Formats: sequence, C-alpha cells, structure tokens
Amino acid sequence: MLRRLLRTALALALVCAVLVGLLWALQRRLIYLPAGGPVPSAADVLPGGRDVELTTSDGLRLGAWFFPGPDADAPAVLFAAGNGGNREHRVPLARALAAEGLAVLLFDYRGYGGNPGSPDADGLALDVRAARDWLVTEAAVPQERLVYLGESLGCAVVTELALEHPPAGLVLRSPFVDLAAVGAEHYPFLPVGLLLRDRFPVAEQVARVQVPTTVLLGTADTIVPPEQSRRVAAAAGRLHALVEVPDAGHNDLVLLDGPELVRAVTGLAPR
Repeated sequence: MLRRLLRTALALALVCAVLVGLLWALQRRLIYLPAGGPVPSAADVLPGGRDVELTTSDGLRLGAWFFPGPDADAPAVLFAAGNGGNREHRVPLARALAAEGLAVLLFDYRGYGGNPGSPDADGLALDVRAARDWLVTEAAVPQERLVYLGESLGCAVVTELALEHPPAGLVLRSPFVDLAAVGAEHYPFLPVGLLLRDRFPVAEQVARVQVPTTVLLGTADTIVPPEQSRRVAAAAGRLHALVEVPDAGHNDLVLLDGPELVRAVTGLAPR
C-alpha cells in the first residue's frame, strides 16, 4: 500500500513538474494573441490616413497608421492596444477620435499585424518608444500635445512610457494591477507570480506618473476584474477621473470605442 501511494505521489509530482515546465516555456503564447497580416492601407480604412514605418532601437521595422488631425496643431493620441488582434481591429476607435479633431497613431507591436519579431515586455517597451519618437520627430507633434491611451495590457505599455516621456494626459482603459494579479484571477491553482517572465507592474508605476490620469473600466469585466482597475485608479499619482461604465464587459463595443472612452481622451487633450 505504501509503495502504491509513493508511486502515485511521484506520478502526480512528475505531471505537475511537466505542466509547470510547459507553462514556463509557452506562457508568452498564452499572454500575447496577435492577429497576423497583411493589413489594409491606412487610406482604405480612413480618408487621409497614412501608412508609416516605425524603427525600434533594436532594429525592427513596424507597420503603423497615422491619421492626421484637421490642422498641424491638433493634439495627437498614441494608442497602445491590448494583447489580441492588430491595428485593423481599432479602426472604429481611430475614426471616433478623429471625429473629435484629434490626430491618431495606431501601431502594431512586434509579431502583430505582419510585423517581425516576437512580443515580450521589453520588446513592447521598445515598440511604444519608436511610436512616440515618430510622432515627435516625423509628425512634429510636441510632447506636451500628446495623450497616451492604453487598452488592457497596453495600459502597462503607456504607463511605463509616461515615466520617461510624460504626456499631456494618460488614459487607461481596463488596467490591471500587474500581470501576476490578473493571472492569479484566472489560474488560482498555479503559482503565477513565480512563473511569469513579463510583469507589467501598472499600479506600481502609475503611482509615480505625475500627469492627469483617467481610468475607465467596465463593471461587468470578467477578464480584468473591475476592482483591479479601481486599485490602479487609487494608486495613480495624479488621478483626473475614474469612469465606470455600468454592465460593460472587457470587449464590449462601448469600451472599445464608445462615447465614455472618447470623452475620457478628449477631456485630457490640450486645446
């Protein structure tokens, strides 16, 4: 009997070790869910749109779309997407922001939208810096006329950028406290905090951001629990507003390009 129990325990330990090893090796495939390319031309999705190329400091060339504002002084929105899809899925948001007189840059991370490379936290940080550099140098948008808008995982990307290059305002849609915290919500039976390679510490970093920050959440969000977004708002170094959209889920249209999100951006855009 004892021998049988030992064999069973050993078998279970072996299965757990294999499972943990697989999760360690394959975790980024679970975190990053890119849609590939090709994507259409910017002019085909929104009149006046321009196809542009971003060059990262590690030598990657990333595809992006720039939608100019109505004049050269228009504020610009730098948008960092969540972990799924590509920039084609954010066209309705660009259209809604453009209708408010804002310039918009939609870009795809490495590995998304036909771009080269594989996504990870360090790579996404380089990608968003290339996007910001392009807006400031090529589009000649002053840093003080930029608004950063992050969506879900993209909240971490723009929050980290805001520490180095403070914008006029920061909008975080459905932010999580950090990736381990949201991972633990979905995988409570796993030591997520020990396994994760990419941390994305949003709450820790937003506490050091000293620009007006608006947090927007959906009260029915089952992917990023609303309480996590509220904790990010509570941690913000300079909270401008906390906007709660009743009964909205993580991927509901109202959170993707709805009026509450658009107002959150225009409310921080310099005029």
